[in-house]
Amino acid sequence: MRKMDFVETTKLSLNAEFNFRCHKGIKCFTKCCSNIEILLTPYDVIRLKNRLGLSSGEFLSRYTTMKIDEKTTHPFAMLRMNEDEGKTCLFVTPEGCTVYSDRPANCRYYPIGQGTLKVEGKDGKPKDDEFYFFIREPHCYGYHEKKGWTVASWREDQGVDLYDTMNREWKALQLRKNLPGHPELDPKKQMQFYMASYDTDAFRKFIFESKFLDVFDIDKETVEKIRNDEIELMHFGVKYIKYVMMLEETLKVKEEVLKAREKK
Repeated sequence: MRKMDFVETTKLSLNAEFNFRCHKGIKCFTKCCSNIEILLTPYDVIRLKNRLGLSSGEFLSRYTTMKIDEKTTHPFAMLRMNEDEGKTCLFVTPEGCTVYSDRPANCRYYPIGQGTLKVEGKDGKPKDDEFYFFIREPHCYGYHEKKGWTVASWREDQGVDLYDTMNREWKALQLRKNLPGHPELDPKKQMQFYMASYDTDAFRKFIFESKFLDVFDIDKETVEKIRNDEIELMHFGVKYIKYVMMLEETLKVKEEVLKAREKK
C-alpha cells in the first residue's frame, strides 16, 4: 500500500493512456521496493510459496506478518520487509526482484493502482465496479520514459489479469464489510478467515483430518478437487469464509447432523 499523497484521485478506465518503463538502467531502479506495505492475496501466497518450495505455513512464518484491519477486523498477510534503514523487500537485490515471474499482484500493477467499489447496477442490484488510478511517487522516473501503454495493455503485459481473475471472489468479500448488521470477527473467526485465505495446507488438513466432512454435505467431485488442486481449494476457502462470516449459506450441514442437534 502506497502513501495516499502519491495517489491521483482521477478514476481511470482500461483505455486510459500513459507512458512508463522500468529497467535496470533507470536511476530509481528498485526504489519502489522499499518503505512499502504489500498486502498479499491468497493467489499471491500460492505462487510465492510454490516458487520457494515451501509449505503455506512455512512461507507465512518466514515471509509475512499478520495485520488486523481496524475497520473490518479482517486479518491480512503482509509481506515482511528487511529491518534495514530502507525497509527493503526481502526479495529485492541490486539486480532486481528474485521472484519476478511470481511477484504479487500489487507489484505487477505498479505504477497503476486498482480498486473496487460496490455500486448500484441498472437492475437496482449491487455490483462490483473495478477502477484504476495512477501512483506517482517522487522517486519514480518511469513516467518520463517514452514507452506508451493503456491500462488494459499494461495489465496484459504484467500478467495481472490472471491474478485479478484468481483474486476477484476473495476481494469481493472485503466490499461486504460495511453491510448493515455485518458482525465484527472475533479472534476465532479471524483465524478461520486467515487459514482459509492463506494457509492452504492447514486448511486442507482441517477439511480432511477433522469432522468437517462429517458435518457438511460436500459432493464427491468437489471433495476430490479440493483434495488435489490447491486453486480449487483456494476458491472453496472463499465459500467457507462466507459461511463463517454469515454472509451466505454457501455450505450445507448434513440432515442427520441437524436432526441430532435438534434432539439435544
